[in-house]
Amino acid sequence: MPKTRINISLDEDIADFARVFAAENRITVADLMTQYLLTLRRKVEGKGTELIISDQAFKATMQEALSRLQDGTAVWHTYDEVFGK
Repeated sequence: MPKTRINISLDEDIADFARVFAAENRITVADLMTQYLLTLRRKVEGKGTELIISDQAFKATMQEALSRLQDGTAVWHTYDEVFGK
């Protein structure tokens, strides 16, 4: 399937985390985002939630996030609420 480019803006701390996490797992940030969105899509379409990335923290976080989004218990916070000013 052909790829397309999209631009997203992230808080600097999140972008730094994504870069470090990706490097530690020997993947690209694009692969990390693709895995997240693919997992979300599979869950929405009822096709399971197979993960390519084997990191257990990533897997647990994905499952928790998907569960909270699905059951409506997800709580959204601003950057300042999470990280302070």
